[in-house]
Amino acid sequence: MNNSKPHTFALYFVAVGALLVCASVLFPSKTQAADEAKPAASAAKPAGKPALTVTTVQAQSSQLPINLSANGNLAAWQEAIVGAETNGLRLSEVRVNVGDAVKKGQVLAVFAADTLRAEMAQTQASLAEANATAAEATANAERARSLQTTGALSAQQINQYVTAEITAKARVQVVRAQLQAQNTKLAQTELRAPDAGIISARMATLGAVPAAGMEMFRLIRQGRLEWRAEVTAKELGFMQPGTPVTVLAASGATLTGKVRMVGPSVDPQTRAALVYVDVSPAAATTSPALNALNQSARAGMFARGEFDLGQTTALTVPQTAVVVRDGFNYLYRVNADSKVTQLKVQTGRILADRIEITSPLPPDTRLVASGGGFLNDGDLVKVVK
Repeated sequence: MNNSKPHTFALYFVAVGALLVCASVLFPSKTQAADEAKPAASAAKPAGKPALTVTTVQAQSSQLPINLSANGNLAAWQEAIVGAETNGLRLSEVRVNVGDAVKKGQVLAVFAADTLRAEMAQTQASLAEANATAAEATANAERARSLQTTGALSAQQINQYVTAEITAKARVQVVRAQLQAQNTKLAQTELRAPDAGIISARMATLGAVPAAGMEMFRLIRQGRLEWRAEVTAKELGFMQPGTPVTVLAASGATLTGKVRMVGPSVDPQTRAALVYVDVSPAAATTSPALNALNQSARAGMFARGEFDLGQTTALTVPQTAVVVRDGFNYLYRVNADSKVTQLKVQTGRILADRIEITSPLPPDTRLVASGGGFLNDGDLVKVVK
């Protein structure tokens, strides 16, 4: 009797377990039914909500200028040195100063010429005396020649009169040369500008007695400036005489010019070559302030310029279509399923609101026009016109 009770309880629990299993199979729970219905509901759900509403553009072929930038210094086209030409004369007058514009032949300074004038007066008197002596010698020689056939004078005496005539005439020529030299010295007491231009330096001091050859003034010939651009050996091949150039001086002045000459050598230390550009202030405008600014360029200033090397055909897109991330440039292509693909590209020149794309792009590629910074690769977008 004691062994039959445990056996009866075991059969009871087995029967209850079997009934629960059958109930779970025949009548599934609401949770299980919901879980089984999820895949079907997901399959019936729409593709998803667009991440952004966008417009599309296509890359276009445009004519872009080729500009080459360079740095350099402004310098005088040519400088003329005006120096003293005589010794021992005192500087009595200085008529110009640094920055003055002068004309060719204009008097810059004057030396005291009293001594030279006195010497010239003495030489003039000597010339008058020499002329009188020569006239007398000529008359004596003529009388001697007329008496040559009569035998009144010997041949030796006649030769003496002829020789005296020649000597007197030579003396006249010597004194005349001295007078001409003194006239030249007198003219040199006035320092004159050898060319039109602007005084860039002055060493003349009132009352000084400079030596011959000493520099008194320095002149920028014709007021012309040039820009000496430094370019690399690689860039040197693009330079040709006559190439248009736009130069911006450190003072803000805008200058225009053309390449006059390309340097014949490259500096072995800096590996740079010089390109000489004739420049002049930009065209006058109605703004006096701007005109004054354009005249403010000076020799010795630093300047930056651009060489206009022509135009080439380039593939461009709006700048708003380019997204910069982590130092790289990207475009977003809109695919047929309205999803975007991120394209890594290389950019080049910029003109107005467009930028050059140097990387190849498939033809007829639709690109997100703007707002690409809010998108990620594979996002769904809504395209509107």
